[in-house]
Amino acid sequence: MDRIDAMRLFTRVVEQRSFTRAAQALDLPRSTVTDAIKQLEARLQARLLQRTTRHVSPTLDGEAYYQRCLAILAEIEDAEMAFAGAKPRGLLRIEVHGTLARHFLLPGLPDFLAQYPDIELYMSEGDRLVDALREGIDCVVRVGKLRDSDMVARRLGELEEVTCAAPAYLQRFGTPHCLEDLQVHRMVGFRSSVTGALMPLEFNVNGRPQPIALPATVSVSAAESLVAAARIGLGIIQVPRYHLREDLANGSLLPLLPQYPSTPMPVSLLYPRNRQLSPRVRVFIDWFSKVFAAHNL
Repeated sequence: MDRIDAMRLFTRVVEQRSFTRAAQALDLPRSTVTDAIKQLEARLQARLLQRTTRHVSPTLDGEAYYQRCLAILAEIEDAEMAFAGAKPRGLLRIEVHGTLARHFLLPGLPDFLAQYPDIELYMSEGDRLVDALREGIDCVVRVGKLRDSDMVARRLGELEEVTCAAPAYLQRFGTPHCLEDLQVHRMVGFRSSVTGALMPLEFNVNGRPQPIALPATVSVSAAESLVAAARIGLGIIQVPRYHLREDLANGSLLPLLPQYPSTPMPVSLLYPRNRQLSPRVRVFIDWFSKVFAAHNL
């Protein structure tokens, strides 16, 4: 078994967490897989896998080697496809906020996979900081102002935000008609995944953003919980309008202070510089850019 085949076998063992399942996936005898891993560890003079009676997991050296293998194998596949003129294929790993994925990405995904049937998509959800190279992530979709990064960023568009609250909350605290009225109000707090601090509400006044931090009896770190807390009358929130279309239509949430709109939230797609020529990353970026632009934001 050559080194490239050994790398492919090793990555499959790590992903399957099992020698047996990896052997079945590759249509190989289990003994062949076991012997290949032993030879690989001997050549590298490092223990790559932690074996227990229930599963197999990578050691620290194994995790580092796994990430390097992913990058190397992806480069080999991309180079071969570029010369062969074949359709993009292989595993595509993306990181995207779950709410955004469910509204914009997932509905059109069957068409994308029908067009590129040899692409396998893995989607992780979150808005955490990621080390795309170390974690083997091909691209990341982010909402909001971007932090400094070595990744290439492509702006997809903007999301209009809306300030709103539930009728039950407004019956209790009154409806604010100007920013000064907010002094007697409270918000559902949203905590930054980076700093852990509460994010203030933001209003545009004479073309300038004005942050206003209200007291928060309840604070959350997930968008779904933020909206759910507002629905039951726990406070004022600001979220992208697409997330609230049904609530605004049926009156379970009411828009507030439209004369002071919040600054639209930019949406960007980021990818490591060493992925910018990957065919599967390129076709995904082009497809998702069109899908996002086609929505009536």
